[in-house]
Amino acid sequence: MLSALLGLCFVAQAAPALAQVDLAALSRGTVGPRTQVAVLGSTHLSGLPKDYDLKALEPLLERLAAFKPDVIAIEAVSGEDCDHLTRYRELFDGADESYCADTEAARKATGLDVHAAVVAVRQRYAEWPAHPTPAQRRALASLLLAANDRPSALTQWLQLPPAERRAGDGLDAALAAQLDRLATDARNENYRIGAVLAARLGLQRVYAVDDHHADRITADAGKGYEAAVKAVWAGFVYPFAEREKALIDQGDLLGLYRRLNAPESQQAAIAGDFGANLREPSPERYGRQYVAWWEARNLRMAANLREAFGNRPGARVLDIVGASHKPYLEAYLRPMHDVEVVDVQALLAPGTR
Repeated sequence: MLSALLGLCFVAQAAPALAQVDLAALSRGTVGPRTQVAVLGSTHLSGLPKDYDLKALEPLLERLAAFKPDVIAIEAVSGEDCDHLTRYRELFDGADESYCADTEAARKATGLDVHAAVVAVRQRYAEWPAHPTPAQRRALASLLLAANDRPSALTQWLQLPPAERRAGDGLDAALAAQLDRLATDARNENYRIGAVLAARLGLQRVYAVDDHHADRITADAGKGYEAAVKAVWAGFVYPFAEREKALIDQGDLLGLYRRLNAPESQQAAIAGDFGANLREPSPERYGRQYVAWWEARNLRMAANLREAFGNRPGARVLDIVGASHKPYLEAYLRPMHDVEVVDVQALLAPGTR
């Protein structure tokens, strides 16, 4: 018996190291320029004071426009995924109620449910002219609202001359008013950065790349999950909080975004959140379940982003996400073929235009 065990140990020790496939080598010699992807870590604008003047975003928008992205992605759930989350609401702990808009008004105006509208939008984009008329933009905006893609609908609305921002061509008065409110009142980076920038650059849409299918993990985590994770958060003091508040108070949102995207800020934020939760001591390992949810969500977001520019090799891509998503998405993007991760700090640097 002893000799047999020693033999097994010898075989285990003598086993060759696992062979590694060099995926990076496959990318060498790719024809044409690589796709450039810039991931902008954002604050959630809804967290700013309600009377905060969002005109302070203009210097940030100028720098992002200078990058000239061909594709803009945002942290929003697509109409297709919202349809799935709604259909299987019990599996996802009601995620559709938190992350998906009510499309009933658009359904009444267009006669289309989300599924039919998503299909119609895809066909409309396939036939989209180089110089669309106002009527075509209004019609597409109505379909986009029915497809649960409000940011893209706003992208179309903002490219209309002010006199053409009215009901008609599938938009009834209620939908036109909804788009007006989004243009003036929305305090959300998907609209105030993503859609505004897309319209300014003449793009026809933004791409929703968020994903909440991983909410099945949190839904099944157990009764003590929320309290355990919140206890970890309560013990964390973010070292740059006062500096960021000062930038907000000064109206320097460009400075805020530079701070949010700085490596030391990113490292501190994720270490105090996900790093600390990996050490959460409950027998159920609630903190590790939380990290599993976060990683699964970001992996799917990275896949959605890759799909968004899959038909645009060599494009410039801007992805606007909550700041804590940024390091994970960049880590998942870097090994991909045909992807070059762009340093956002360089885009936001003083003097950059």
